[in-house]
Amino acid sequence: MTDIYSTIISKTPIDKGWSGDQKYRAVTHDGSVYLLRVAAPERAERKQREFAQMQRVAALGIPMCKPIEFGTCDEGVYALQTFIEGYDAEQHIPTLPAQKQYDYGCEAGKILARIHTLPAPDGVPEWEGRFNAKIDRKIAMYRDCPLKYDVDQPFLDYIAKNRHLLCGRPQTYQHGDYHIGNMMVDTDGSLVIIDFDRDDYGDPWEEFNRIVWCAGASPAFASGMVDGYFDGNVPMDFWRLLALYISSNTLSSLPWAIPFGEREIATMKNQAAEVLSWYDNMQNPIPTWYRSTRS
Repeated sequence: MTDIYSTIISKTPIDKGWSGDQKYRAVTHDGSVYLLRVAAPERAERKQREFAQMQRVAALGIPMCKPIEFGTCDEGVYALQTFIEGYDAEQHIPTLPAQKQYDYGCEAGKILARIHTLPAPDGVPEWEGRFNAKIDRKIAMYRDCPLKYDVDQPFLDYIAKNRHLLCGRPQTYQHGDYHIGNMMVDTDGSLVIIDFDRDDYGDPWEEFNRIVWCAGASPAFASGMVDGYFDGNVPMDFWRLLALYISSNTLSSLPWAIPFGEREIATMKNQAAEVLSWYDNMQNPIPTWYRSTRS
């Protein structure tokens, strides 16, 4: 394999995102531009596995930062990916007409459905036990947290009444952080998926647990994402399970935010209130932001 890394002549840091990787816009001696991600040496095995998984996803024809080269460097391990010139979807899409926002959401849903055609490997523990253990950890995190939401009982009650929905769920490959904040619109106007560094295996429907960020930015986009994934035929069990996943995530979001300071704490408190509003205090599994505009 050609050693592209050794031909890099300039690196410009990229500060966006929550990843632990150092990210750069890297330019090689021939003028080619790449996304360079560098991780600590102790993460080498995880990052090599992530790179291999991205190769599998790219082989499906997914519009994404495509994996180009993986190797070691002085700081640890690096991955070179194609660099996307364009706009952050989270800022760009909400400025568009509602129908266009919905259309982009449909495209995001269709892309996710293709990602989920990659099966989980043999030997992955069954989902019900895995996620129930995760729920228990998240509830414990919340109960031990010095801060609390103004209203939290609806989340706890919904979880208690709906754990049975986890029984028998299939598992596939997951992007791991699939929402409008990890998407771009390139200069040709095409949607592109980025940041696969939280990939995992699990219930494909759990992948929608970050849709709260999409709905907050663009209800039309979020609606389109659901419709695109299910080709317009959304099963009620999806909504019931999604409300369970969102309830669980919401509880753990507050203790997660504390180390990041008051701004993130306020963001999570506001989001929890928004979720309760969407779901009528978790009494209605179909959120109020959902409006299908399919003809």
